[in-house]
Amino acid sequence: MAVLRKKTSGKKTTRKTTARKKTTTAKKATTRKKTVRKYGPKASEKVERAMHEMHEGTLKSGGSGKAVTSRKQAVAIGLEEARESGAKVPRKKKS
Repeated sequence: MAVLRKKTSGKKTTRKTTARKKTTTAKKATTRKKTVRKYGPKASEKVERAMHEMHEGTLKSGGSGKAVTSRKQAVAIGLEEARESGAKVPRKKKS
């Protein structure tokens, strides 16, 4: 027995889904652990000042005295100054 199929125009029909209301159960009270800041506010001030000096062209590197052009180097100089002044800054990684 042959089954006759109706030709379609090539469009696939999709079934519309209705938005179902989710049932909520009682939520557990979770306590989040407060994260401790790695860097203190004094450290961010020193880095901000170093970045400002770099953009002005007045920030010099320690050894040769050349002008600093690298953003990473400016941040490193700012963090080092913050360490020297006693601000809360993590130790440098040992290589």
